[in-house]
Amino acid sequence: MTGQRVAGIRSAAVLGLAGIRLFNGAAGLLAPTLLIHRLDRDCEPNPAAVYAFRLFGIRTILLGLDLLTSRDERLTQDLREGVLIHGSDTVTAAMLGLRGHLAPRTAALTTLISAVNTALAVSALTGGQEKT
Repeated sequence: MTGQRVAGIRSAAVLGLAGIRLFNGAAGLLAPTLLIHRLDRDCEPNPAAVYAFRLFGIRTILLGLDLLTSRDERLTQDLREGVLIHGSDTVTAAMLGLRGHLAPRTAALTTLISAVNTALAVSALTGGQEKT
């Protein structure tokens, strides 16, 4: 490509964010106890935690699919919502760490992952998420 945007191709930020959402969503839906143990190795997963991971897992899968199927204004709206969703996730992870509810390493990792997702959503939103 010569620097021009090709019609119908989504940005790397949109595709990256969609991939992360699909992977994390599938993990939450299909392997919630694995994720719970990654957050706290000493925790015995309770049914409420498993339910929450599955609930957010399917939500995250649907959000990822939206990025792959939405167009034009709907895609722009999906990305705006993504900035809010991932920004909220970032603040929540950081606050859990600062309050001592997560181990420092786990808090740093979850905050970093959420911050990368936020940055991808912002990048996709400001960089032209779909070329037409």
